Amino acid sequence: QVQLVESGGGLVQPGGSLRLTCAASGSDFSNIYRMRWFRQAPGKERELVASISGTGAPSDYLESVKGRFTVSRDNDKNMIYLEMKNLKPEDTATYYCSYLGHRGQGTQVTVSS
Repeated sequence: QVQLVESGGGLVQPGGSLRLTCAASGSDFSNIYRMRWFRQAPGKERELVASISGTGAPSDYLESVKGRFTVSRDNDKNMIYLEMKNLKPEDTATYYCSYLGHRGQGTQVTVSS
C-alpha cells in the first residue's frame, strides 16, 4: 500500500516560481527507491520531468526544464520536491509524483499572464 499526495500547484505568471511537494506514505513505501516527477498536458503525452534516487541524487531532467527545475527529497519526512523557476507557458500541465508504478492524483500547474 502506497499513497502519494502532490500539492503546491497553482496559477503563476511566466517567469514565476512554484514548489511542488509529494508526500509519500504507506506500508509498502520505502525511501530506498527512486522517485519521479511526471507531467501531462491535455492532448499531450506524459513526460518524465525528473528523477531522484533513494540517496537524493537527481537525474533524468527533461531537456526543456534543465537549469530551471530542481528535484530533491527529504527521507526523514518521506517527501520529494520539485522546485520550478522561470516558469513558461509550456510548463502548464498536471504534475504527478511516481513510485514503483504508483502515482498520486496530481497537482495542476498553469503558467499564464
